[in-house]
Amino acid sequence: MKKLLLAACLSASLAAPALAISTVDRIVAVVNNSVITQSELNSRVKDAQGNLQRQGIDAPAAALLQRQVLDMMINEQLQLQYANNNGLRIGELEIDQALNSIAQQNKTDLAGLRALLEKDGSSIARLREQLRSELLLERIKEREVNSRVNVTDQEVAQVQQTTAGLNRVEYRLSAIQVNIPENATPAQVEERRQKLLKARAEIQAGKSFAQAAAAYSEAPNAMQGGDLGWRNASALPQDFIQLLNTLQVGGVTELVRASGSLYLFKLTDKRDGSGPQYVKQYKVRHILIKTNEATSDADAYARILQVQDRIKRGAKFEDMARQFSEDGSASLGGDLGWVTEGDTVPDFERTFRQMAAKQISEPVKTPFGWHLIQLDEIRSQDVSNDREKLLVKQQIRQRKIEQSYTDWLEQLRASAFIDDRLVEK
Repeated sequence: MKKLLLAACLSASLAAPALAISTVDRIVAVVNNSVITQSELNSRVKDAQGNLQRQGIDAPAAALLQRQVLDMMINEQLQLQYANNNGLRIGELEIDQALNSIAQQNKTDLAGLRALLEKDGSSIARLREQLRSELLLERIKEREVNSRVNVTDQEVAQVQQTTAGLNRVEYRLSAIQVNIPENATPAQVEERRQKLLKARAEIQAGKSFAQAAAAYSEAPNAMQGGDLGWRNASALPQDFIQLLNTLQVGGVTELVRASGSLYLFKLTDKRDGSGPQYVKQYKVRHILIKTNEATSDADAYARILQVQDRIKRGAKFEDMARQFSEDGSASLGGDLGWVTEGDTVPDFERTFRQMAAKQISEPVKTPFGWHLIQLDEIRSQDVSNDREKLLVKQQIRQRKIEQSYTDWLEQLRASAFIDDRLVEK
């Protein structure tokens, strides 16, 4: 949940000045039964400008940035409507937890956070609503996409076999992605291709790849300059590796079509991943009280508080896990063993990564219910022997998630009524 960083929450954009009445009242998009106004768009554009500035990326031209931000807002509105129609909610307790986490990250308490927000012209109430949307978008993606993506050992073995000898090479990539609707006509495909060709021409004329991504990419990471991070060769198609190997670091590919989208890729860096590979691992226990049709969120929270109280009064964590946890690890005293980044859901991982050894968390909400987490140990482990299989599996999964999320959003848009009025007709 990158937007939970205080830099984002406290940007000057949260204190957008009042606009003229004629601008405030203008509707720039209708999304099913909801509207997006010019003032809402202006506020989000200011947020985007602040985020780009903090990353050292020049903002695109105003019209292009407005277009990008409005498309993102439409996608968000569609997802929030989907959540509402399917009974997905974020409780006040979860928002309280997120607020406390932000305050702790910035070495203050809620009173201090409130003062910082008010100094910037914002408020706790506004931040709560921002967090409600952020958490709900994460919950939807976890439920509708992430939880349905699986990677088999056979897929991993097949990738390893076809990329033998390349498994230690890693590429730092950035991408500009333009999506092609399902059953697109030749004219629609050509329109998408011309958009990407325009981006490439501007890059060749001197515009930075990151700025072009912010202006043209339709991927969720557009406002991060299209950065994809490091990708292991064994998790990339072999013909794509051959294409990357023809590039110098800093080079940009021609147009690449894959998985229903068109791409431009930039090779930002390249490295040999041989030798010891150390990763931080966490030995974790937990107690889970599930939420379901029989147990409401409030009831589950009340039960986890009762368990927490018994632990505070001297009960052993593992004994309470055996007695009360509704997870398969209960018989092991809640022991999940050693976990690394990406092994658990984001809310759970964010919590234990901020903890010290031997510490027990406050109640934590995830899509499964309410948890207490105990962090037993932290270690740096050489995983070079297991690293290849682990990386391949993680990156195949990430690639599947990215494509599944794109496809799901396209289907959501295709089934919706969207009246885009940004450019007045």
